[in-house]
Amino acid sequence: MSPRRDGKLSDEERVLWNVIARTTSPLKGRRAVEIPELPAPVVAKPDPTPAKAVPAQVAAPAAAPKRQYVAHTLDVPTRDKLSKGRLPIEGRVDLHGMTQDEAYSLLYAFLSRAHAGGLRYVLVITGKGNSKGGDGVLKRMVPAWLDTAPFRMLISSQDHAERHHGGSGALYIRIRRRLGA
Repeated sequence: MSPRRDGKLSDEERVLWNVIARTTSPLKGRRAVEIPELPAPVVAKPDPTPAKAVPAQVAAPAAAPKRQYVAHTLDVPTRDKLSKGRLPIEGRVDLHGMTQDEAYSLLYAFLSRAHAGGLRYVLVITGKGNSKGGDGVLKRMVPAWLDTAPFRMLISSQDHAERHHGGSGALYIRIRRRLGA
């Protein structure tokens, strides 16, 4: 995707930027910059003249199915070393009992700190959920979140943890190396 020539963000990009900007803290000795909210969209008033009858149209085709996320999994030797304790898990975060918004913010902040701190392998505990006949919301959503652009910049791969680390309710995550480190 090429950068915009006018340097302005679309509404969708601005919302994403605001979400990310709120998870940061200012550098030592600097103040936090206030992030303005988007103005409410202007709603056009309907035309008072009666509309003409429109001939029946062919129904629109069904929307294309959404693309399934592609999880980049850990290689087998690394996964085995993590599960057997020969590679240390350098950090862990537990998302049990959180709402999706809370979990998303905490997960992004945790992975950002891990990336900045040079950590390599972390454990994210989502829990298995308690809904009958289905998986928990976080168990389903966290792998999808990890495949979005903000997280893809921080992680290189993910895989389900071994039973003693939380099993299907936890994920091993390999953090990307920092550039120049």
